[in-house]
Amino acid sequence: MGNRVSREIVSRRTLLKQTAWLGGVGLRSILRAAEAGGALSEDDDRFLEELEHANHLYFWDQASPQTGLVRDRFRVHGDDHGGVASIAATGFGLTALCIAERRGYLSHVQVRDRVLATLRFLWKKLPNHRGFFYHFADVNTGERRWDSEVSSVDTAILLCGVLTCRRHFHHEEISDLANGIFNRVDWTWLSEDTALLPHGWLPEVGFLPYRWDGYSELMMMYLLGLGSSSHPLPEETWNAWKRTIFEYEGQRYIGAFAPLFVHQYSQAWFDFRAKKDKYANYFRNSIVATAVHRRFCVELSGQFPDYSEDLWGITASDSEHHGYVAWGGPPAVGPIDGTVVPSAAGGSLPFLPQECLKVLRNMKNRYGERAWCRYGFVNAFNPLKKWYDPDVIGIDTGITILMAENARTGFVWETFMKNPEASRGMERAGFAPSGSEL
Repeated sequence: MGNRVSREIVSRRTLLKQTAWLGGVGLRSILRAAEAGGALSEDDDRFLEELEHANHLYFWDQASPQTGLVRDRFRVHGDDHGGVASIAATGFGLTALCIAERRGYLSHVQVRDRVLATLRFLWKKLPNHRGFFYHFADVNTGERRWDSEVSSVDTAILLCGVLTCRRHFHHEEISDLANGIFNRVDWTWLSEDTALLPHGWLPEVGFLPYRWDGYSELMMMYLLGLGSSSHPLPEETWNAWKRTIFEYEGQRYIGAFAPLFVHQYSQAWFDFRAKKDKYANYFRNSIVATAVHRRFCVELSGQFPDYSEDLWGITASDSEHHGYVAWGGPPAVGPIDGTVVPSAAGGSLPFLPQECLKVLRNMKNRYGERAWCRYGFVNAFNPLKKWYDPDVIGIDTGITILMAENARTGFVWETFMKNPEASRGMERAGFAPSGSEL
């Protein structure tokens, strides 16, 4: 196992040293292919079409037509009696609806009306505090559930979906509602006495003690706040959080938390390709992190013989005995037991397209009888123990459909980045073209 090394920035020289074992060719070639959006074969495209079509059904079926809120999870094997929605799943769902309309899975009128119902509910009825929403809500009423927090990052995911709809639809009411929802969010309240944004707020006790202080899915939240015209974050907030370097077998990349999704979520909407701030090119960083994770899983095959170049990927997911687990690596975190998580590869499709496609095809071809359902892949499964999750989870299905579409066409990136809030946020964070140099 590699040693962890703390530093604050990634140098170009460090990236150039990372070669060979990342896939049989040099890192330079992998980076160029990914940033160029390497061509997919007809078979690849057909497979991703099948995957996306299945994924979009989750966000159509498992959302309330009245509120537009999307269930946090749904049990596909067995009876489902859950009625809890997640605002993050709803953000992914709004974007998935745009994909579905673009690809003809649903009609323009169907999607437009569902988006309108959702935005009207978000604007007029869903409880919020200073524009931020509770993490979990009743799917039919919007009532707060599980004493959940007003969540900063989950609100950010929701806002990304709202802004995607605003740019995809040339519709006056959708634009007006999206503007109202976004501009109501008071980022200055969240950052009133700190440059490190808190995870959330509870009406019973106030702000949670945890801060978004290290590289993770936080990038989307800080960039949205920087891009706000009504309640903008100060520019210094972008520099406040740490960019810790991990080292694994000589390969270095920015990371702070083992699950692979931390390298995926912000990049589902924000287009970091060929861009860098004064610290790093984050798209390239995610390529390296994904390649390192793949290597990490393959090296675990001595303990868990199901892991191979055809079957890898561990990110936050359900588990057989430990509930929902934030596991992954390197370094190894959580009770890793041979479980694989389809969204690990699905959400990394733009970073290592051929390697991820190989995994997803193998999952469907070899384990599809139990691992595949109406909505695509179940959340997780363990071939060694013959355990297959009975549930599909909205955020993991969401990252899969968004990144599959980005790998095919870049549609989500191109649509979302037309929002002035997105471009302004990246400009205020100091992003500039990275050029062709590695």
